[in-house]
Amino acid sequence: MPESEIALIGRALEGDQRAYTELTLRFKAAVFQIVFKIVRDRETANDLVQETFMKAFSSLASYRSEFRFSTWLYKIAANSSIDHLRKKRIQALSLDRKLETKDGSVEIEIPDYSYHPGRTLERKEQRLSIEEAIASLPVKYREVIVYRHKDDKSYEEIADLLNIPVGTVKARIFRARELLKKKLKNAL
Repeated sequence: MPESEIALIGRALEGDQRAYTELTLRFKAAVFQIVFKIVRDRETANDLVQETFMKAFSSLASYRSEFRFSTWLYKIAANSSIDHLRKKRIQALSLDRKLETKDGSVEIEIPDYSYHPGRTLERKEQRLSIEEAIASLPVKYREVIVYRHKDDKSYEEIADLLNIPVGTVKARIFRARELLKKKLKNAL
C-alpha cells in the first residue's frame, strides 16, 4: 500500500476532514463503477456510493492495514449494493399456500394456457405422418434413417452395422431425406 494512503487513513482516524475528502476523491469513481454494475441505476448508485463512504468512515477503526484499503472499501460497496437489492426484491407469493385477506383465506388459481389440444393433435398427426413416410421408404434407405435419427448412430457406426462404406451411408441418408421431403410435402 502506498505510504501516502497509510498516512491518509491515519489522519482520517485522527478526525482530519481533508484526509476523508482525499480518500473519497481517490476511490469514488471505482466505487461507483462497482456499485453501478450491481444495481444498474445511476441515481441509486450515487446514493449507494455515499452510503459506502459513510459506512467505511464510521468503521475505519476496524480497517486492518495488512490488507489494501481499496479491497476493504470495494467489499463494503458490493455488500451495500447487494443489501439494497435484497431490500428491494419483490415479495414472492406462494402458490401452495392460501392467501389471507380481510374476508378470509383464498386459494390462488392460475389458469394453464400451455395446453392446446389442437396443437397436441397436430403434433401427433405430424409424428404419425413422418413415421408412415419412413416406413414407406425402401429398406436400404429406411434402415439408415432409423439408425441415424432414431438410434442416434454415427455414420461410422451405421457403416459397421450394415457392412457398407461410410460414403454409401452418407449417400443413402441424403437420398432417404430427399424421398422423405417429397412424401411429407404432400402429406403435411
